[in-house]
Amino acid sequence: MKLYYAPGACSMAPHVVLREAGYKFDLEKVDIPNKKTAGGEDYWKINPKGYVPALKLDDGQVLTEVQVICQYLADHKADSGLAPKAGTMERYRLMEMLNFTASEVHKQIGALFNPKMTPDMKEVQLAYVERRLNTLEKLLEGKQYASGGKFSIADAYLFTILNWTGLHKIDLAKWPNIKAFQARIAARPKVQETMKAEGLVK
Repeated sequence: MKLYYAPGACSMAPHVVLREAGYKFDLEKVDIPNKKTAGGEDYWKINPKGYVPALKLDDGQVLTEVQVICQYLADHKADSGLAPKAGTMERYRLMEMLNFTASEVHKQIGALFNPKMTPDMKEVQLAYVERRLNTLEKLLEGKQYASGGKFSIADAYLFTILNWTGLHKIDLAKWPNIKAFQARIAARPKVQETMKAEGLVK
C-alpha cells in the first residue's frame, strides 16, 4: 500500500498508525498547492478531494479521510491493539474522540492556516480554539491517552492536530494535561520515526 502525504499535515496520523501497526508501505509526498505527487502524478486523479491523506490499497482502491484510514489500518491489524473491537462500547468511545478531534479540534486549529484571515478574524478563531482546548484539557484529566488506557489511533490523530499549535504560536502551558499528552506521544519511537521520515525532526 501507499500513503500520499504532506509533511506535518493531518496525513501524519495514518503515517504513525502504519508504523505503529507494523505495516509495509510506500510513502509519496504531495505538493498540495500544485496537486502534484513527488512522482509527477496529477493528485486530482488519485484523490478528487485534492487533500491528503489518501491510502492506495494493494488492490488499487483509494481510501481517504483520516478517521476512516486509521480505523481501516487498525481493523486490518487487530493484533496491534490500536482500536477496540467493532460493536463494543470501547470502540464507540474511540469513535467519539476521533469525531471530536475531527469536527472540533482539527476544524478550529486548521482554520488558522487560511492565508486570507485578517487579524480580527484570527482573534475570533483563536477564541474558538481556546474553548475547544479548554474542553480537551478536561477530557484528558487523569488520562495517559485520549481514549481508553492505552495508545490508539485516537492518540495518533489528536497528537498530529495539536502539533499545529506550535506553527500558530499557541502556548500549551495553560493546558498542562494537553502539554503532557503531547510530550508523551512525541516520545514514542514510532512517532519519532514518522516525524523523521517527514523531515519534521532530525
